[in-house]
Amino acid sequence: MIPSPAFRPRRPLVALLCASLVLSACGATEPRPAGRDDAAVATADKRWPAPAVQATEAITPARRIEPAMPNFEAPSAKHCARPIRTSETPGSGGSARHRSALGAVGAPAAMPAPIAPGTAPPAMAAPPLASMAAPMTPAPGAAPMAETRASAKMARPAIVESAPAAAPRDARAAVVAQRPASEPVTAGMVDDNADFGEYLAFRNRTQVAHRERDVSERYLLQVRDAQGSVVPDAEVAVQAANGAAMWARTDAGGRAWLHPKAFDAASSPVYEVTVRKNGRQATSFLRRGQKNAVDVVLERPGARPARAQLDLVFLIDATGSMGDEIARLRSTLRDIADQVARLPSRPDTCFGLVAYRDIHDEFVVRRHDFTNDLDAFQGVLDALQAAGGGDYPEAMNEALHETVQRLSWRGDDTTRLVMLLADAPPHLDYPGPQYDDSMVAALGKGIKVLSVGASGLDKQGEYVQRQIAQYTGGRFVFLTYRNAADPASGPGTQTVHDVGNYSVQTLDKLVVRLVSEELGKLPDAQASQGG
Repeated sequence: MIPSPAFRPRRPLVALLCASLVLSACGATEPRPAGRDDAAVATADKRWPAPAVQATEAITPARRIEPAMPNFEAPSAKHCARPIRTSETPGSGGSARHRSALGAVGAPAAMPAPIAPGTAPPAMAAPPLASMAAPMTPAPGAAPMAETRASAKMARPAIVESAPAAAPRDARAAVVAQRPASEPVTAGMVDDNADFGEYLAFRNRTQVAHRERDVSERYLLQVRDAQGSVVPDAEVAVQAANGAAMWARTDAGGRAWLHPKAFDAASSPVYEVTVRKNGRQATSFLRRGQKNAVDVVLERPGARPARAQLDLVFLIDATGSMGDEIARLRSTLRDIADQVARLPSRPDTCFGLVAYRDIHDEFVVRRHDFTNDLDAFQGVLDALQAAGGGDYPEAMNEALHETVQRLSWRGDDTTRLVMLLADAPPHLDYPGPQYDDSMVAALGKGIKVLSVGASGLDKQGEYVQRQIAQYTGGRFVFLTYRNAADPASGPGTQTVHDVGNYSVQTLDKLVVRLVSEELGKLPDAQASQGG
């Protein structure tokens, strides 16, 4: 990624990096800067690297190819006190009658013209595939994606190939029909960032098709103010001398994980790490191989809001086999909302819903933008029905892209969470948005994804969901059963997934727990002022 022309460091970045390397070569210890604060907002803006803007190209009325470079435009909505705004990308199975009914749910639906019913979508070229190397060593792809800009420096991911293995969609839907409607849904959870070594071992032993982003090397960034309090939702830019860059926002605990190999193919020795918030800016350096965290002190980052802000999105696979999970969420939503509202921080919560199926279905993606009207939100969830699907992979790529890029996420000092509930991987053979670009953009926008693996999720689906959760700082949640191999056996503690050391709760309680843990990382001053 190339910094914008407006990005002009006070001293050339190359000189700064060379000075750091000289200190290291001479045996001197690189100073751990407490953070350099720039008082002028204009100066801060000039020093901030930004990705180049690229045009969007329409491919068909129902599908679009978005920029290959993720859009890192900062979240900026001020509130969600509005009627639900519903938009839809129709599939080839859509109908005019359906779209008219949809528009009545909230604001008029913004939808492109559909493909004629019964007409197959145009043939789509499959992206290049590369073979995976030896079982214990994932190799870089032999055929990386084509660059949209010849000068782009960012390390492009490859798709690595493996033979898919999945149960037929109708067979899994039949299992759903055997489940009693009143039966609770139990789930476990693992934190792949907390047990990172085991996560890397899981990646090495799991040979499935996926979009490769190398996270084998990572560093922790911690941002605090002069009083030692964590600074949540601060913008972060990490830049190498060759122009490779990544973006992030700190989480509620003022932290972000940085993965140099995921964006810099050249593996630069030193990176400039710049942090800003409310016009204040500070800079530090990340040297490859360092053991300590990158600590940045941001002077006077600004007053915190009197009440925590939470943007919570349910991103749901709405194909036929997801009926029991959707029904359970529908019946427990109000209880989840009530429990979240009673948390110590008493958050101001906005709810959003994005449902997806596949290109041959009635719709590809249907999104309901944020609202604080819980009754209206319950209404759109009640109207959501599980249907369609057909083949095993679904339109997760398109749905995650729209969730990250097209919802009205609120701006500074907001905790942004996505609950991704799915039982199938994305279609890696479709052009257009790809899940790895969306997870990179999510980190840049401060959006954490909590991936929930539903019944029937195979190894590929587990790998992809864990990739997304780990990179964005989220968790991987998975449904559990009395008999791991038989979802019809009822709730229990067993799972077919490659996980260990987990506890089990009902899914709704686990959702509340994860939200509570995230909000609990906020500075004490913010959590205690809820009122």
